[in-house]
Amino acid sequence: MAERPMWEQVGTSFVHLYYQRFDTSRVELSALYTDASCLSWEGQQFQGKTAIMEKLMSLPFQKIQHSITSQDHQPAPDNCILSMVVGQLKVDNDPVMGFHQLFVLKNISDNWVCTNDIFRLALYNF
Repeated sequence: MAERPMWEQVGTSFVHLYYQRFDTSRVELSALYTDASCLSWEGQQFQGKTAIMEKLMSLPFQKIQHSITSQDHQPAPDNCILSMVVGQLKVDNDPVMGFHQLFVLKNISDNWVCTNDIFRLALYNF
């Protein structure tokens, strides 16, 4: 069996790490962003590691669990990787909700970081 392309290996590893940190210790997500990173969270825009972390740390739930349904990864210009994630999440005692998240990953100083992150709950257009 052929080895998976590098962008799939990196994308899959990043997705696993991202949601593991999100579910167990959100503060550790800081290492995955840069001061130039951008986040769109349900249409709200945040730029820079500080603003992104303030948003993520202020989310109004005590516990969260992500379940990934599918993920797709593609090579992108400038040696980046585009990663699309579809899944479900459960926060506190709320019902399970679907979500979509898109990441652009870039290798900076031998470290893969998220330069762009777009998140939406899958509650629209039903």
